[in-house]
Amino acid sequence: MPTYAEIMKLVGFKSKNAAYKLVNKLIEEGALSKDPSGHLIPNRLQDELPLLGLVEAGFPSLAEEQILDTFNFDDYLIKNKESTYILKVKGDSMIDAGIHEGDLVIAEKGREARVGDIVIAEVDGGWTMKYFKKMGSLVYLEPANKEYKPIFAKRELNIAAVVSGVIRKYR
Repeated sequence: MPTYAEIMKLVGFKSKNAAYKLVNKLIEEGALSKDPSGHLIPNRLQDELPLLGLVEAGFPSLAEEQILDTFNFDDYLIKNKESTYILKVKGDSMIDAGIHEGDLVIAEKGREARVGDIVIAEVDGGWTMKYFKKMGSLVYLEPANKEYKPIFAKRELNIAAVVSGVIRKYR
């Protein structure tokens, strides 16, 4: 996000105070907020879209188009904006979990990993995304592809984030 001085120049204001007032109004309206260090961050990745109803993934059924509500992807996918980030997936080790190469995963730092969570982890100096697993007191990472073996750290295993969502674009 731009600084107050950059906003001042961008909008054509003569003073930083005018930019400050504009930013405060955008914060009041919910378009912006500040992270713990005071930097400006946008509150919405996407405006709300109409939620029309359900679609059958089994047998076809009659459906009427009716706006039931609105839907906001930020509200659905992101619990804590300051600790959430997006990563682009490379590789096929999580394909049986429905995560394909080129997908985007939403990961939340600081959340404690539970057995079965998909995590972003640093293992012996390298980074990967796998299922978090335990066998007694032994912690390991398990892929979602039979072609790959579980990963047991030789030196160090650090869980950096827990995956909370996947985004796939078909075209």
